[in-house]
Amino acid sequence: MSGLDGRRSFLRSTAAGACVGWSDWSFLSRLRPVGAAETSLSNGVVQFDSGIEALVRLIEETPRERLLEEVAVRIRGGTSYREIVAALLLAGIRNVEPRPSVGFKFHAVLVVNSAHVASRSSQDHDRWLPIFWALDYFKSAQARDVEQGNWTMGPVREAGVPSADEAPGAFASAMQQWDEDQADTAVAGLVRTRGAHDVFDLFAQFAARDFRSIGHKVIFLSNSWRTLQMIGWNHAEPVLRSLAYAMLNHHGEPNPVDSDLPPDRPWRRNQELAERIRPAWQAGAPSPQAADDLLQTLRDGSSDEACDQVVELLNRKTDPSSIYDALFAGAGELLMRQPGIVALHSVTTTNALHYAFQTASGDQTRRRLLLQNAAFLPMFREAMGQRGDVASARIDEMSVPEGGAAGLDVEQIFHDVSHDRGQAARAVFAYLQQHQDPEALMDAARRLIFLKGTNAHDYKFSSAVLEDYYHISPAWRDRFLAASVYNLRGSQESDNGLVERIRDALST
Repeated sequence: MSGLDGRRSFLRSTAAGACVGWSDWSFLSRLRPVGAAETSLSNGVVQFDSGIEALVRLIEETPRERLLEEVAVRIRGGTSYREIVAALLLAGIRNVEPRPSVGFKFHAVLVVNSAHVASRSSQDHDRWLPIFWALDYFKSAQARDVEQGNWTMGPVREAGVPSADEAPGAFASAMQQWDEDQADTAVAGLVRTRGAHDVFDLFAQFAARDFRSIGHKVIFLSNSWRTLQMIGWNHAEPVLRSLAYAMLNHHGEPNPVDSDLPPDRPWRRNQELAERIRPAWQAGAPSPQAADDLLQTLRDGSSDEACDQVVELLNRKTDPSSIYDALFAGAGELLMRQPGIVALHSVTTTNALHYAFQTASGDQTRRRLLLQNAAFLPMFREAMGQRGDVASARIDEMSVPEGGAAGLDVEQIFHDVSHDRGQAARAVFAYLQQHQDPEALMDAARRLIFLKGTNAHDYKFSSAVLEDYYHISPAWRDRFLAASVYNLRGSQESDNGLVERIRDALST
């Protein structure tokens, strides 16, 4: 197929350049659509009773080649979106070990919230597609876990569960000592006796304290918390037991409490550095110059230098939003410099840290999360250097293509993504600078993930970057979204087969 024919084909299968046409996706009407309200928070929660246990077992025990068909039968019979997502998350928690790294096969758990975010942002009939993909992905992760020893989460040691008064201190002590057994029972005590926000604050104090697993610990915290808000806090105990187990992983290294290891050093320094920030640090004025200056330090400086500058800027009454402008832009620039697994995690980790920063209520915790984000980006940059050449691209020097935005449309942009990502990035920047609707680009990007995505990072990355567009100031958001095409899917890539599998599943 020629390039022109490819663009025409994509144009025929899109609506105003925003989404794949219903002529190709009409089979989804065999499943009831998922309304926006069903993917949002509500006072009602799914009870973890024999009904949800049966659904979890269905997902666990059904062979991969039959799972989509069996789930489609349940949906047609009235099983809700929330029930499917809850059972999917619990199946991953019970069957997939977050070791030896909080990644790899464990992405079957990490991706659940990203799939949900993609569902929530899509059209009603599309909302099943990411969840069906995540169901299939779980089966591949489950099979890998079986090959690696067939880990299964065991019951809580009830005799060790602390009382309501003792649980917070027991949890903090266990995390500080990297004590897995004590942490496991303490989590059970917390969940059974404390409110959700109190528990989140306790976990947020430790989720970003080390650089092991390149950010997946705080990603797990933010993603699991967000999923629990939708499926119900009554499912929290096994999820947070898994989270504590993941956060205490130190890759077989000596216990960090007795060692001075590189992944732990920024946290130790930042605990002291956080005390130097002025009391009213959250009240300041936005400063484009501050964002520019911090971005330069993130390019060339060390983690210590970046954190020192954050403290200086906050004490000069710079609003934290300008610091996050630099952090988001810096993460996007790393992706431009070396597209790949390390750089994309600088983006998804910044997304998770920003969410934790916004959600945590403790002043000291928020200070430390912000400082850790600043520390992590130079560490990501150094890790990229160990994998090969790192280009010198600068996100603030992104230019509009010759001729400007004339003739640019969504179909052409995503055709270019398949062949020349640098050109596609400049085209996105020009398109947005002409005040075109970013939602058209975002809708097309999501649909292409549904069609072309092959791994959990497609969902984790796209959900993070499309969400964060609205968390960045207008001066930076178009450049940030343009940089995202270095890890989005293009229209000329091969289909992943998911749509055909769902079509087949719904035809039985």
